[in-house]
Amino acid sequence: MKNICVLLIIMTSIGCTNKLQLNFLHEYVISDTLSLDNYPIGGLSGIDFNGDNYYMVVDDAVHPRILKTAIEIKEDTIAEVSFLNTILIKRDTSHYFKENVLDLESVFVTENSNIHLVSEGAVKFGVKPSILTVDTLGNFVREISTPPHFHQLDQWTLKHNGTFEGSSKSYDGKGFWVAMESPIVEDGEEPSFVQTKSPVRITYYDNVSRNANKEFAYHLEKIDKPAKGTINLNGVTAILEYEKNKFFVVERIYQSGYGAYGNTIRIFDAVVEDKTTDILTINSLKKQSYIPMKKKLLLDFQSCKEELSDGVIDNIEGISFGPRLKNGNRSLLLIADDNFQKHGKQYNQVILVEIQN
Repeated sequence: MKNICVLLIIMTSIGCTNKLQLNFLHEYVISDTLSLDNYPIGGLSGIDFNGDNYYMVVDDAVHPRILKTAIEIKEDTIAEVSFLNTILIKRDTSHYFKENVLDLESVFVTENSNIHLVSEGAVKFGVKPSILTVDTLGNFVREISTPPHFHQLDQWTLKHNGTFEGSSKSYDGKGFWVAMESPIVEDGEEPSFVQTKSPVRITYYDNVSRNANKEFAYHLEKIDKPAKGTINLNGVTAILEYEKNKFFVVERIYQSGYGAYGNTIRIFDAVVEDKTTDILTINSLKKQSYIPMKKKLLLDFQSCKEELSDGVIDNIEGISFGPRLKNGNRSLLLIADDNFQKHGKQYNQVILVEIQN
């Protein structure tokens, strides 16, 4: 019998007990030799489903692009991943792209078929993170205005490759959320081997005004494994609102010196409660008390290693709802960014997870 990876979290509410459980089902590895429209398949940093197809964003600063994709699920396994076409960002059609570096990390598609992209920018070159919209041909439509603490680089210290990372359409369809990967220096410390106050900001934007109107702090976990190399970091790589104010949050610890086994991937349940502090107008979390989002661990992929290729969980950076399973439960699909194999052998993993409650 197949070993199913399960970590059970019991959540208690008034008058009843709800059980939310994530079950690992299957892994599919995309070949690292594939290409589409003369571009290599890799760098998959975000995924979203629009009701017909999946859209994956490719983290390639030279040729930023989106892959329209079909994923076939049979008998609770990933039978096939088919890449249908490339949507290349038309960088020569807008003044915006002449002044901005695109480091695409997340994608979500709305009912009007517009494609929304989240970019980390390039902090060390003075380029702020951004949220932008393109059409289905890759033409620039607009940039979304973000709070000043994300682009006043002379007053705030953002970490290079640690800014905007995850996004999610809101559960009610009225807006969207964007999550930071790492803390702003004015907010707290980077995660270390001891528990620190390491908050990242998760911000809500409404679809009408296209402005941020609330923001909450999510605290990162400490690093558990001993150091073997010089890089030891943790951050949020993906989020998904599954009910109103309730999120699946992916945290990725990466440590050098472990080779292919340097990633620790966990999915948490994070909740905005009535008492959770709206931090949108708080300039420094170090200087003011606040109540962060409540969180609980749902799934640690370390316990699934026997089900994974060579026991490796790779650089998971995207999460999306998948189809209904044969038992009627919803599913999740996660994807890994293989960095185009620039740092050694990595896996283009697509992972299927069952949501049970």
